[in-house]
Amino acid sequence: HVQLVESGGGSVLAGGSLRLSCFASGVAYSIGCMAWFRQSPGKEREGIASFATEDAFTWYADSVKGRFTISFNNAKNTLYLQMNGLKPEDTAMYYCAAAPRGRGCGGSLTPYSDWGQGTQVTVS
Repeated sequence: HVQLVESGGGSVLAGGSLRLSCFASGVAYSIGCMAWFRQSPGKEREGIASFATEDAFTWYADSVKGRFTISFNNAKNTLYLQMNGLKPEDTAMYYCAAAPRGRGCGGSLTPYSDWGQGTQVTVS
């Protein structure tokens, strides 16, 4: 299994920016895709961005496209999510997820077998 630890959440005013980080340890070489999900109280967990480690292909949900940027530093085994132009509706617990090679990528929950503990983002 891969262990994932998120950091970088916090409170910010609307229009502000935050950068989330997710450090992957364990059998990190086996990762085929990493992604960010978020979940608000009473809502389902939704995928917002993913990064395919083999070809650096990225995917974004329409709700964050143009405002958020996902990236991965292979040397540091760290996934990032740069969030600009934050809105109150971005308030949620943000989770990092990892999928093994060959399981796919994107915003569905299906490919992902390892999850971080989450980091809270609050936009007011």
